[in-house]
Amino acid sequence: MKEQYESLKELVAGLEEHIVKFVDKENNSAGTRLRKGLQEIRKTAQLMRVAVSEEKTKRKGSDAPQA
Repeated sequence: MKEQYESLKELVAGLEEHIVKFVDKENNSAGTRLRKGLQEIRKTAQLMRVAVSEEKTKRKGSDAPQA
């Protein structure tokens, strides 16, 4: 899960250049790259959400009292 988090941080940091070009320089191609990068962030975030849910479920199952 830490690897996914690091990947997410790298994806966000990698978009800075495209944001600047799109907003400040009004470069529409940078906007397309920005949207593509945001989609990758969305996919990575969804994978993290699933991993967190699975881990929570696994932990909850192991918290059950032993007979």
